[in-house]
Amino acid sequence: MGKLMVSALHAVLVVVLAGTVFVQASMVWALATDPEDGSLPLTPLRVITILGMVAAQVALVCVWQLVTMVRRGTVFSDAAFRYVDVVIGAIVAAALVWFAVTALNAPGQRDDPGVTVIMGGIGVAILGVALFVLVLRMLLAQAVARDVEASQMQAELDEVI
Repeated sequence: MGKLMVSALHAVLVVVLAGTVFVQASMVWALATDPEDGSLPLTPLRVITILGMVAAQVALVCVWQLVTMVRRGTVFSDAAFRYVDVVIGAIVAAALVWFAVTALNAPGQRDDPGVTVIMGGIGVAILGVALFVLVLRMLLAQAVARDVEASQMQAELDEVI
């Protein structure tokens, strides 16, 4: 991965992280100053939004670490699994947060339950992303195993020569 690519990805991660911090700060401010008007349960939605941003921030930090490992050439190691596992957990947490939003929104959608079904489908799609990352984790495990095997074979070949 080129230096420009790593720098560009780090810049994107910084912008997204700053955006999530802004949203969190806005929700904390709204919790403290803006009363509920009664149309929706705003306090739970605001708390859920804050939790969703935490899940996104955790994933962003782990992706930052993985990109750094790619730049250093150490991504094919056991240390990468910790970050990938945390990313998977953060995605699952985000899906659970989304299902909570769907449940809070559902009573207001009695006349049009299609919105709730669509929101549930989005939650399932988020879980699908977690499964996709899990498949990528399995590919990483295979690559690490092949790398270890190649190192062992190289060591044996060096002994013969």
